[in-house]
Amino acid sequence: MGDVLELSEEDKSMLAGEAGPAAQLCLRMIVALARVRGARRLLDVESAHVDGCLYHGRAGLDFAERLVGLGGRVAVPTTSNVGSLDLRHPGVVRADPETTAGARRLMSAYTALGCSPTWTCAPYQLTHRPAFGTHVAWAESNAIVFVNSVLGARTDRYGDFLDIGAAITGRVPDGGLHQDANRRATIRLDCARLPPALLAEDAAWGVLGHLAGRAAGSGVPVLTGVGDAVTEDQLKAFGAAAASGGGVGLFHVVGVTPEAPTLAAVAAEDIETVRVEDLRPMRDELSTARGPGLDALCLGTPHFSLTEFERLAALADGEPFRIPVYVTTSRAVLAEAGRLGFAAPVRAAGARIVVDTCTYITPILDPVLRTVMTTSGKWAWYAPGNIGVETVLGSLAECVASARAGTVVRDGALWSS
Repeated sequence: MGDVLELSEEDKSMLAGEAGPAAQLCLRMIVALARVRGARRLLDVESAHVDGCLYHGRAGLDFAERLVGLGGRVAVPTTSNVGSLDLRHPGVVRADPETTAGARRLMSAYTALGCSPTWTCAPYQLTHRPAFGTHVAWAESNAIVFVNSVLGARTDRYGDFLDIGAAITGRVPDGGLHQDANRRATIRLDCARLPPALLAEDAAWGVLGHLAGRAAGSGVPVLTGVGDAVTEDQLKAFGAAAASGGGVGLFHVVGVTPEAPTLAAVAAEDIETVRVEDLRPMRDELSTARGPGLDALCLGTPHFSLTEFERLAALADGEPFRIPVYVTTSRAVLAEAGRLGFAAPVRAAGARIVVDTCTYITPILDPVLRTVMTTSGKWAWYAPGNIGVETVLGSLAECVASARAGTVVRDGALWSS
């Protein structure tokens, strides 16, 4: 197949180096990606979210500092994903001095490129939210699926290096989930037989998302039969688990998400349908621990929202936890939670609040902690492999009850009904 990519005069100028060497280098990457994907043109993006801030070694640091050295600067509003350090609470991450120094330099490099130092995997919880139908270049799996599905803006999956490349050039290939044809549902999950009491639990949405990821792979699932009383936190939990359990970058919920007022709006009549009335085995797949023993609690993957802080503050109610409890969030949400009085009761109960990073990707937990409970399907899926712990998935109320009891407390009847 010949080269079908047509570049604008501005693209050609950038490739010739007239916008500087950093933009020239970055556009070369974007053009190469466009040709691999068979795109016919490049699109302007209105914002970007950069995932490459997590320190994995010299390669990522060398690349970011190379862009700084070339005078790189983002062309659109750009937020930064989590880094490998909690810059507000030094010492929380137990990394060796070399890793700590590299992680700090990497975060500084992205700040020097013009990225807002938000350090959050949930940029949609900040003040800037892309409008429906606009094109953006967001990276990080849960951020991608949220902005596509819940906000109805359009991004494809951009990994490390391509994310900052799109931010510096303001350009992406016109392909993937930027196009209407690729936003149609590929599999339907019929939830009509699920008990309303179960659907009201956040943990159920993480399990549903895990099921969707396993069933849809990198396709587009559509949920039916869940009513319209779905919260944004539940959609967040669903999308994050669908993106980690599979490779979902977009989902629809009929009557809830903006592109799916009806099933016909997003799906063909003959689409494959899966009934999901029995979620218990899928929940158990996210609970690798056996027995009631429990060492710690980890909340906030993706980052804890303000409404989740409000709920946790009400549940904590000053009664102390008997095991370590970690809550990860963004510095912006923590500031608002503090202003509204939600953070104080959480801390008073004994929780440690972590910002800028996350507990399943950096060495924060004490190595003696072997069994950890969480509300997050994503955390439960990744943590055993990443940090070597056993997991228990539960609702926020179950997690709080367990932290007070020092042992696993779950409502088994809810899942067997």
